[in-house]
Amino acid sequence: MTTIDIDARFDPRELRSALGRFATGIAVVMARDEDGPIGVTVNSFSSVSLDPPLVLFCMARSLHSLKRLEKAKAYSVNILLGHQQEISNRFARPGEDKFSGTHWEIGPSGAPRLVPAHAVFECVPYAHYDGGDHVIFVGRVVHLHAEGNGDPLLYYRGSYRLLATPMEEG
Repeated sequence: MTTIDIDARFDPRELRSALGRFATGIAVVMARDEDGPIGVTVNSFSSVSLDPPLVLFCMARSLHSLKRLEKAKAYSVNILLGHQQEISNRFARPGEDKFSGTHWEIGPSGAPRLVPAHAVFECVPYAHYDGGDHVIFVGRVVHLHAEGNGDPLLYYRGSYRLLATPMEEG
């Protein structure tokens, strides 16, 4: 029987580099509370379940607005279009007024959402889980909007990317 070393340690840069070999989409998570709108860029987004409709994203415990997001009554996950790199950068930086100059509106759930976005999932909180140095947010999708035009903004090996030509099936 093979034993697995569960105490293995990795250099964080080595782990980040290996994880960066998995291409991901880029999204901006938005919410609001009595202090105003909150928004942050994420690339840790995934579907969880179709019935009930659940999605997840992860937020670093070091995030200044984490407590506000944990208390949000609704939030939106906005999938960015290929030309929205500046929005990704803006919402990834701490401390500035991220919403100034950004086109957004309040969606049916009461959460802010980007206009336009490749797709928007408006959610109500379903669960939060411990994810080590992150918190895993699971949201129940209560409204969605998919524009269907254009390609998504992607992130791969530390750089923004766009989709290439689709492969032919063979």
